[in-house]
Amino acid sequence: MGRLSDAGMKLGTDIDDAARFLWAWIEKPLAIGSVTPSSPSLARMVAEQVDKTLSGPIIELGPGTGPVTEALVKHGIRPERLILIEFNPNFCDLLRARYPRATVIEGSAYDLEDRLSGKEIAPASAVISGLPLFTKPPLERVALLRTALARSLPGAPFIQFTYAVTSPIPRNTPGILSHRSAPIWLNIPPARVWTYRDISRMT
Repeated sequence: MGRLSDAGMKLGTDIDDAARFLWAWIEKPLAIGSVTPSSPSLARMVAEQVDKTLSGPIIELGPGTGPVTEALVKHGIRPERLILIEFNPNFCDLLRARYPRATVIEGSAYDLEDRLSGKEIAPASAVISGLPLFTKPPLERVALLRTALARSLPGAPFIQFTYAVTSPIPRNTPGILSHRSAPIWLNIPPARVWTYRDISRMT
């Protein structure tokens, strides 16, 4: 009975999150990457790219209702290591309620340096992005990537998931090594996970 009750509560939460996502997308379609939250399969794939043995925070850009955040915690990342930067104030309230030990910062993650300015934050062991990068010009995407990598440990990844076939960061970006996952067909729509690293800071 307990397991049935837990499953029912989880289903109810998933439906609520889907409704929140859809409403947020209707209000600001260019600020939300999808009409639904990331699937568990996609969230797990993202979390598996994070080396949990490294020290330092994990910065998540555009966590939404937190499906990747949940996968990170299940992956073994302590919530107090998480820095969640989210534009939508309703999502921020939800994240603070679900992950009270995480640091939730409200504001545009595209202005990453401004969001982190004045805060004593150690170099990140990974930066994860669920931002709809294709809504921004290529130069702005690359600038965000370089800012994130400069805020990270040497060799740490910038992890981006996308529903597009092509890389959100131009493949010919100087000094950047990129890798893509196989398609995650169980996500709707199907998605890929890209990881980017600064070649000059790899050991």
